[in-house]
Amino acid sequence: MDQSRLHDAVLAVVVAAASVSLFVLYGPERLAEGLPVHGMRAPDALGVALVVLSCAPIAVRRRWPLSALWAGLAPEAVLSGLGYGTGTASLSGMVLLYSVASHRGLAISLVGLVVALAAYLTGAAAGPVGPVGWNEYLIVVVVLVAVWGAGRSLRLRRAYLEELKDRAARLERAHAADTRAARAEERSRIARELHDVVAHHVSVMTVQAAAARRVLETDPELAREALSAVEHTGRLAMTEMRNIVGVLRTDGQAELGPQPAVRDLPALVEQMREAGLPVRLQVEGTEVPLPAGVDLAAYRLVQEGLTNSLRHAGPGAKATVTVRYLPGELDVSVEDDGVGVKDDQSEPPGHGLVGIRERVTLYGGILNIGPLPGGGFEVRARFPLKDGQ
Repeated sequence: MDQSRLHDAVLAVVVAAASVSLFVLYGPERLAEGLPVHGMRAPDALGVALVVLSCAPIAVRRRWPLSALWAGLAPEAVLSGLGYGTGTASLSGMVLLYSVASHRGLAISLVGLVVALAAYLTGAAAGPVGPVGWNEYLIVVVVLVAVWGAGRSLRLRRAYLEELKDRAARLERAHAADTRAARAEERSRIARELHDVVAHHVSVMTVQAAAARRVLETDPELAREALSAVEHTGRLAMTEMRNIVGVLRTDGQAELGPQPAVRDLPALVEQMREAGLPVRLQVEGTEVPLPAGVDLAAYRLVQEGLTNSLRHAGPGAKATVTVRYLPGELDVSVEDDGVGVKDDQSEPPGHGLVGIRERVTLYGGILNIGPLPGGGFEVRARFPLKDGQ
């Protein structure tokens, strides 16, 4: 037996004991002076049994409240019909009416109220106690309606609390989902940044190291310069990676630095020239301030495009970087005239262009990647600029 059923059973016993006491102590000879009680039966074993029966349904008042109300009113009707008077089991009636109002919907609870009022009026009219003033009936009606209203208030409050709990649970689930989405987006962003940095700098270092190896015996000075460039490129890569992953540290303040932007393209182009790829940078239109996200995305697009040209365009290829400031739009492209070289089949396919596509899409841009009609390869993106940017 769960706690609620146990509590209801105890309540039924308590109400039954109180009702039986009232029934026995207030027989015809103990009623208030002046009430006509002709024909009213004195308390006996049958009356006590009926009073107990009227209180017994309280034990199941939460499980079957309306049925319990009917079952409790039936013995009361028998009590009135046999001449025992009315009101002897009114405590159980009020408890059961309260239970219907607090555990059932409005329609069923109204049915319970009507049934309780009808039972009282019928018992008062058919009982041995003579007619009383209208104010007596009014008091009883007010009491029953107040009991019903208290039950309805409890039900509405319970429903309100359940709604608050449900809303809190929904908000918690939504917050958890937003947190997971934010973490996934941040992981994706960090992966894109790391790929762009590592792929570019490692490609440059690989080309420079190969050049140093080829001229190591014939031109040691040139090889020394190439190795110095490898060292410089490696330091740049370490610096950028520290800036990217520094925000993940929890044991101290992150080492933050400015993100690369379009203004840093000349340095990038010069680095690619030192790595052996002839690159020409041209800027068209009037420069305007760019949103930080678009600024970084444009730089990464050029970086990835030049890295691919360095790795795949083939010997003797040249590249051109074009930045066009158009009305309401930024057009960035990387073109090369190489014939292409076959990729090493032992290397897994890269994700650089996939990351570039994600960046461009994130800022509402349009990306075109593919070979040029006259030979070569092109990576081009068009970013929309809003609010004067």
